[in-house]
This record gives sequence, structure tokens and C-alpha cells, in this order.
Amino acid sequence: MLLFLLLPLVAIGYLAWHVWVMLPVSAWIKCAVIAVGVLSFLMLFLNFRGVFDDMPLFVARWAYEICTSSLFVLLYLVMLFLALDLGRLVHLVPKSLLYQNGYAALGIFVFMLAVFVYGNVHYNNKVRVELDLKSEKPLAKDYKIVMASDLHIGYHNPRKELARWLDMMNAEDPDFILIAGDIIDGSMRPIMEERMAEEFQRLKAPVYACLGNHEFYAGVPEAQQFYKDAGIHLLVDEMAVVDSCVAIVGRDDRTNMRRKAVKELVSDKRLFTIVLDHQPYDLDRAEAAGVDFQLSGHTHRGQVWPISWITDAIYECSWGSHRRGSTRYYVSSGIGIWGGKFRIGTQSEYVVATLH
Repeated sequence: MLLFLLLPLVAIGYLAWHVWVMLPVSAWIKCAVIAVGVLSFLMLFLNFRGVFDDMPLFVARWAYEICTSSLFVLLYLVMLFLALDLGRLVHLVPKSLLYQNGYAALGIFVFMLAVFVYGNVHYNNKVRVELDLKSEKPLAKDYKIVMASDLHIGYHNPRKELARWLDMMNAEDPDFILIAGDIIDGSMRPIMEERMAEEFQRLKAPVYACLGNHEFYAGVPEAQQFYKDAGIHLLVDEMAVVDSCVAIVGRDDRTNMRRKAVKELVSDKRLFTIVLDHQPYDLDRAEAAGVDFQLSGHTHRGQVWPISWITDAIYECSWGSHRRGSTRYYVSSGIGIWGGKFRIGTQSEYVVATLH
């Protein structure tokens, strides 16, 4: 938490100095530009304190978009100015480029605008990932399964956007749908006001889901009631069986330190067993329990580069297909997103799997 607070403040100070020496304008205009940037970031803390829930919905939505997007803008501006400063130190970038230079400021603005317009367009382009699963255990038939994670519906993913995603799922005509947590972003207020549960009721196939860490932020009782209203089969350390041949195990999120071990939940190894576990930690435990397939999410694969490098270093698998022994895994980067709607070097996706 200390690093979360300290690093952005250092970054803001670093950028404020660069803005001050680069812009060839009056002092009050420089102060105004810096103030807008600082206030955009500080609005994050209003969100954490629940102040957005007291705002009119459209105001809260815009405030959420601005403050969460500011984190990514801050990151990319810091990287850009660090590169320029390094270039100046090795005499590849002239000092005049960074001081009282309106053309350089305009060039940086255009570059940043292009990067984040691309990131937003790429986010809105949902990628359909095909996955082929083979079972050595008897099945009643081949199954078509739509898988997703990290919808993060709320202020920045409203009902209209949710409806588009669910239309994609319905178009696949699946036998059932799996969602690996974080359906809810954090606040129940926009979900209830827009009556988003009604959208899930349009899904033509049964939906099975587990909790994610963001459901704990929203409040587990409220999240559970929403799942019930939406017609979603929420599995909290429990198992459901499809056609007497496929077992779907939903684990409670690891936020609950007292959740059951996966081996306690896998009760019949004659069934093809799918585990929904939001956070992809301790993958060896699913393998040891004899799980056939595990679906996870949570990482978003960092959402933007180079944060994706960090998630790749933290997790055994931060995105995509993985295998341990006879256990298959898929870690989704999510169909939705937390914070600013940008994908740079990562993708927003849903998975269409065929189980043979």
C-alpha cells in the first residue's frame, strides 16, 4: 500500500516538473494543466471511499473513467519522459527538445492520443479464442462450452456493453457457460440501477460461476443475491454435475483464507472435472487432485504492456493454455477490464471450447 501511494506521487512530481519546463506558456496555464492531471489521479481515492455512489450515475461513470484512465496515462508518460531523459544523458536527445518546446509538447500529446485510441479500439474488439479439450473419460456427447472471466460490470462496463457480450455468447449456442469470477467490478449501485440481472436471464444456456476477489469488494451477500436474480449457478466450494459425466467445481476466492482445498471438492474422479478458480495460484494442487481442466482469470495479463511482463513473472501461467501432467489449464485475460478501457499488448477475450 505504501508503494501504491508513494510511486504515483513521485511519478506525478516527475511529470509536473517536465510539463513546467517544456510548455512555452504562462505560469497559470502550466498550473492548470498540472492541476487537472493531479485531480484526475486523486479522484481514485474518492472511488475507494465510495463517494461515487453518491453522485448521479452519469457523473460517477465519467469520474470513474477519468480517474482510472489517468493511471495508465501516468504510466506511459513516465516511460516516455524517462526514455527522453536517458536519451539526453547519452547525447541522443538535444536538451532543447525538453525545454520551452511547444512542438515537442504537441508531438507528445499526439503520440499519447494515438496510443490510447488504439488501446481503446483494441479493448472493444473482443477476441474469440478456440480451445479443444479431449476427455479419456466417457461423455454423454461432445460439449460446446463458452468460457469467460473478469466482466467487471459496473460504472465503466454498463448494461449496454454487457448485452453485447451476452449476445456473443448466445450466438455460439453453447451447452453451458462458465464464468471464472469478477463478474462484478466493485459497486452494486450501477448494477442495481441498470437492472443488469435481467440481461443474464437472456442467456439460453445454463451459467456456472465462481466468486472473484471483486465480489468481496462489492460484498459477498449482495453479490450472491445478484447471481441468484441473474439465474447464475454460483458455486462456492461446491460441485454441480452435468449429464452425470461432467463435474463443475466452483472454488471460493482465495480472499477467503478458509476456503476448502481443491482435493476436498473433487469427489468423483470418474467424471470429467472442471474447476473454476478465479486466481491462478498453486496450479500444482489441481494437478494433485486429479482435475482434468481448470479455468481461471484475475490477471488480465496486466491489461497493458509492460505490466504484462510483471504478471508473466508473478504467475506460473498468467494467460493462455497451460498443462501440468494430465491437467489442462486456461487463464483468461478477461472479456472486460478494471479501470481504463485500454488493451496494449494484451487482449479482451472469450473462449469457445469443444469437449470431446
